Amino acid sequence: MEINMNQIYKQWQALTVLLISICIAVPAFAQNNDTTTVRFFTGATTLTTKGLSTFPNLTLGKPAAIFDFSIGGEKLRFEPTLRFGLDGKPWTFIFWLRYELLKTEKFQFKMGAHPAYSFKTITVAENGNTNEMLRTQQFLAGDIAPLFYFTKNISAGPYYLYSRGVTEDAVRNSNFISFRTNFSNIKLTDNYFMRLMAQAYYLKMDTNDGFYVNSTLSLNKRNFPFSVSSTVNKTIESTIPGDNFLWNINLTYAFGDKYRKL
Repeated sequence: MEINMNQIYKQWQALTVLLISICIAVPAFAQNNDTTTVRFFTGATTLTTKGLSTFPNLTLGKPAAIFDFSIGGEKLRFEPTLRFGLDGKPWTFIFWLRYELLKTEKFQFKMGAHPAYSFKTITVAENGNTNEMLRTQQFLAGDIAPLFYFTKNISAGPYYLYSRGVTEDAVRNSNFISFRTNFSNIKLTDNYFMRLMAQAYYLKMDTNDGFYVNSTLSLNKRNFPFSVSSTVNKTIESTIPGDNFLWNINLTYAFGDKYRKL
């Protein structure tokens, strides 16, 4: 789908209305039978030197800003992610709705679904003139995420995501299968700690497929909203077009809290 730049503002209005409506509606559906209900509103703003994605066709490859939000209750949450190039042009929008089916001290099981939109500016020649147009691809996806806790700060588990391209020029069928490990509190000093997420994954996009490894390491200070991280993505073997090695540096500001509704 190709959209002239002067049509973007109408889409922004529609997306804004949708976002506000869901933000209001989700907490209502997340209620339980307790006299008090825990609510969450958290988020993070990230500036990155290079916009990366585990899906090569969605990698921006240049500096970007990423806005993550999580809104809802302990079970059901709405988690939109809005990504932009630093030139202000949209990169990808993802509107996750996630539900926690089970949580114990040793095991957690979540599932989710989302629509997603990928944007790319292209140059089109028309009547001897060149114009910039915004090409939009739409996807529908769902995932399942079981997670086993070996200790409070060490966890691991498989992850599966299926994505279906809606627009004609989008990849029709994508299957993402990974095994993830998480170390959430690697102590450096009393005030500083690191987090590590590492995964090996298999990605199949229509007839192309590949094996990859990916990791994110972050440096954090306790009770401080800013953190610095780096993500690395390495191709092991793949027929999917894309760079064999990608990495970036990120600065993240986290905000938000939980509260109780009486």
